[in-house]
Amino acid sequence: MEPGAGWDPEPQEDREEPGKLRGGGGGGGVPRAGQMGSAPGAEPGSRVRAKRAVSTAWGRGAAWPPCLGRIAVVVDQGSGFSKAGFAGEAQPRLVLKSSCLVPSWDRPVLPGAPGCELAGGVARAHPIKHGVVVDWEALEGLWERLLVGGLRVSPEQWPVLVSDSPSAPPAGRERVAELLFEALAVPACHMASSALLALCSTGALSGLAVEAGAGVCHATPVYAGHSWHGATYRLDVAGSTLSRYLRDLLVAACPDLQLQPLPRKAVTHVKKRCCYVSLDFEGDLHNPARQHPTSVCLADGCSVCLSSERFRCPEPIFQPGLVGQAEPGLPTLAFQALQRVPSTLRRRLAGTVVLAGGSTLFPGFTERLELELEAQCRRHGYGALQPRLVAKPGRGTAVWTGGSMVASLGSFPCHWMTRAEYQECGPKLVHKVFN
Repeated sequence: MEPGAGWDPEPQEDREEPGKLRGGGGGGGVPRAGQMGSAPGAEPGSRVRAKRAVSTAWGRGAAWPPCLGRIAVVVDQGSGFSKAGFAGEAQPRLVLKSSCLVPSWDRPVLPGAPGCELAGGVARAHPIKHGVVVDWEALEGLWERLLVGGLRVSPEQWPVLVSDSPSAPPAGRERVAELLFEALAVPACHMASSALLALCSTGALSGLAVEAGAGVCHATPVYAGHSWHGATYRLDVAGSTLSRYLRDLLVAACPDLQLQPLPRKAVTHVKKRCCYVSLDFEGDLHNPARQHPTSVCLADGCSVCLSSERFRCPEPIFQPGLVGQAEPGLPTLAFQALQRVPSTLRRRLAGTVVLAGGSTLFPGFTERLELELEAQCRRHGYGALQPRLVAKPGRGTAVWTGGSMVASLGSFPCHWMTRAEYQECGPKLVHKVFN
């Protein structure tokens, strides 16, 4: 196939999305991301602490207090990028890199959360790695950057719906509740599996969610609105891995590149613009006539020529062994997830395989996954299973969109966990409310 171009698997950092604010504004409009502004009741750039008083409490299923006058903030926190916006809108207002600045002299960046030293005694920390939070203090900074600095809302006035990684440890939900209720003082929150939200974005409540983002891939069965955690499979090869792999491929093809800096942003630009998934990897690799060379000009004026690198870059999602990982590829994990569900549900879930995440946007990704998933079914005696893939054009933000749709439903208030309930029962209540 002739590859396409111009897709955006990893949104540019600090991109602002247009949209009309429903249910009242958050401080007079939406600023450009990264531009700090004052939220109602907060000093510009200040830390939002639990000292703030929330004067109104209400019970489960009750209507929102009249003083609230707004629906909810929706946040999809990912390993590479986080999306934030308001329930009921079609697109997130903000798509930011999931990182924040921390004082380098105050504490070292955790080994599990790589950071880079910057000028002025600060370092950039990445609080989420492979879908799991590894630095909670940095995550609080990210949330403040999203809500206070980006959306310009006062957190204690807005209920918040946040996505939850299908493979994240259950204890992480308690920590998220502590962050939201104690550090940010939100009036209510809801946590939903990213797999379920991905399905909701297509109008489905049952199916198989196949997510491929910047830090992790998941295959998660969902039935009647409940994620099947015992049948969830993950792969720690995703968009960030592919960017590093592409850089290695480019340096191997053009050793002169090793003598000059090749910023990750430039590599990511090349990946988005030029790379695609091959439907016959071995055949294309050994037949130069089936390759499609192209040149791309980097920001510094340097021109890079790509040939087989174009389809070799995303191949580790299907063959993790190319980057030294022993796990099976994503199609195999998707099939194993279907195998783990009861036989009476298999056909129904296979009929709605929803793709989500920026790394599913490579041209050819959907066709290759469908071919390999069908082959897995035939090879293991499940010929009656005929997977049907659902690949919406906006699947790069499908999880956020699903959250926006769910949180704007008139019947949804009964699903919130309120601040009053948190204060009465503590963070362990999340396991009862959100399971």
